[in-house]
Amino acid sequence: MGVVMRELVAGVDSSTQSCKVMIRDAHTGALVRSGVAHHQTGTEVSPEVWEKALHEAIHQAGGLEDVNSLAVAGQQHGMVTLDEHGEVVRNAILWNDTRSAQDADDLISELGDGDYSVGKNRFVERTGVVPVASFTITKLRWLAREEPQSLDRTRAVCLPHDWLTWKLRNTTDLDLLATDRSDVSGTGYASSSAENYDRQLLGLALKSQECANDLILPNIGKPNEIIGTMRNGKKEICLAAGCGDNAGAALGLSTGSGEVVLSIGTSGVVSLVSDKPVKDITGAVAGFADASGRYLPLVATLNASRVVDAYANLLGVSHREFDRLALSAPPGAEGLVCIPYLEGERTPNLPHASGELYGIRNNNFSPSNVARAAIEGMLCGVSEGIHAMRSLGVDISQVTLIGGGARSEAVRRIAPIVLGMPVKVPERGEYVADGAALQAAWAYFGQKYPPVWTPRLSSEFSGTYHPFILERYRNIALSVQERKLKYFHG
Repeated sequence: MGVVMRELVAGVDSSTQSCKVMIRDAHTGALVRSGVAHHQTGTEVSPEVWEKALHEAIHQAGGLEDVNSLAVAGQQHGMVTLDEHGEVVRNAILWNDTRSAQDADDLISELGDGDYSVGKNRFVERTGVVPVASFTITKLRWLAREEPQSLDRTRAVCLPHDWLTWKLRNTTDLDLLATDRSDVSGTGYASSSAENYDRQLLGLALKSQECANDLILPNIGKPNEIIGTMRNGKKEICLAAGCGDNAGAALGLSTGSGEVVLSIGTSGVVSLVSDKPVKDITGAVAGFADASGRYLPLVATLNASRVVDAYANLLGVSHREFDRLALSAPPGAEGLVCIPYLEGERTPNLPHASGELYGIRNNNFSPSNVARAAIEGMLCGVSEGIHAMRSLGVDISQVTLIGGGARSEAVRRIAPIVLGMPVKVPERGEYVADGAALQAAWAYFGQKYPPVWTPRLSSEFSGTYHPFILERYRNIALSVQERKLKYFHG
């Protein structure tokens, strides 16, 4: 009997900190092999570090010789500028860079003819989002304002996952740049359906409609579309359109309509898959698209797992010991409250805010209470996303917890106590890369719907709800907001 060759697909997750490659069976989703490579972090980096990490991760995963199709999922919103020869004009400015906070406010006011509220409404109607410093449109305004010489050299603008997919094609043809609905929906210059660009808004950002009309933007591929191929020796590998990281995670988890996912990674993200677009005039909920043709309303905070990292480093302990300390302290950390705005904040929109440890007394200032307060504060921070979703009428009775923070035993056990609902934790996996792999299989098979892979196992955590933790946090956080807003706006 001859040897039956499996059909394999590869999914890539190019995140803020690393690149992961998952190679899976295209029919069942069974993991065949994987690789990971870490790269330079920060808020501004050379895109070449992503490419180097991608090839290292592919090498760690045993190469692509037997892979039929590949898709790249990546960090959203980052601005990659290319000149007429396809060379990078300047370092990419990433989603977590807050330098364009004032530009976001300026764009909103300008679209509203000087009326900020009108501008927010107009942005939501046209794009489904209200600009904040994270979004690409604000970074382009910053570029036009601060580096007009860089803008003059720029022939094309794309997102991180677009650039990586394009580099895999080994081309310098800017017209071959491609993206997808999920990632383009987070730029701030796409229609609310995320199926085409709003060049007028792009012109507003660049202060030149002529420049906006001439700028090359990636073609928007469909979820199951093969947008090109890459060569690996004599073999041609199909390339799917790819997706934004949160959309990739939702696809990798096979998230159904109305199911809420809480991701605790570098950022904290609350999202759910919706059959209809969501338009939140407050701007708290971004009306993004997903990777399946539907929508992914989403709330993001800047501060999540790195809050735990920072406090663990402060205490000089490992993450395992940090978990032990946190679980040994009582709910509420005997009055200690951590306001986790270590990187400024996106929800609420306080780009200039800083963190605080509130309520320190001689009898409660212990390592265990500090550890407990850090985790409770981080969870209270990301709970703003749940609160925003509920304000739109979304019924939330359980959340699925994913991301690096979901690996923490303390986070798993404290989350139900802070959030007041059961928390489901799927078996450990690289959900973003897995979603990209599923998309690669979907495009390869050319089907109307994505293939159904073996479902993941999951565990459920529950605990006694202590509402005073969130109530006390909100009172103190509100005080922080008022002080910061008064300081920066007079």
